[in-house]
Amino acid sequence: MKTFLVALVFSSLVLISTFLVQTTSAASGPVDTSLLSFCNSKCADRCAVAGVKDRCLNYCGICCKECKCVPHGTYGNKDDCPCYRDKKNSKGKGKCP
Repeated sequence: MKTFLVALVFSSLVLISTFLVQTTSAASGPVDTSLLSFCNSKCADRCAVAGVKDRCLNYCGICCKECKCVPHGTYGNKDDCPCYRDKKNSKGKGKCP
C-alpha cells in the first residue's frame, strides 16, 4: 500500500511539473533563434573588453532583442543603431552598453 501511495504522489508531481513547464513556455512566446544567435555573437564582440562582462552581455542582449541591432566595436559608434542609442534607464542615462 505504501508503494502505491508513493507512486501516486510521484506521478502527480510529474504531471503537475509538466503542466507548469508547458504553461510558462507558452507564456513567454516564440523565440527567434536566428535573432538570438545574432544578438549573442554581436554582444560577445561588443562586450569583449567590458569590466563587468556579465552585466554588459545582459543589457546588450536586452537592447539587441528590442532594437534588432548592435553598434560595431567595443565602445561608441551608437549612431549605427539609433534605437540602441536612444534607450535610456530610469536615471536618463544610456541603457545599452
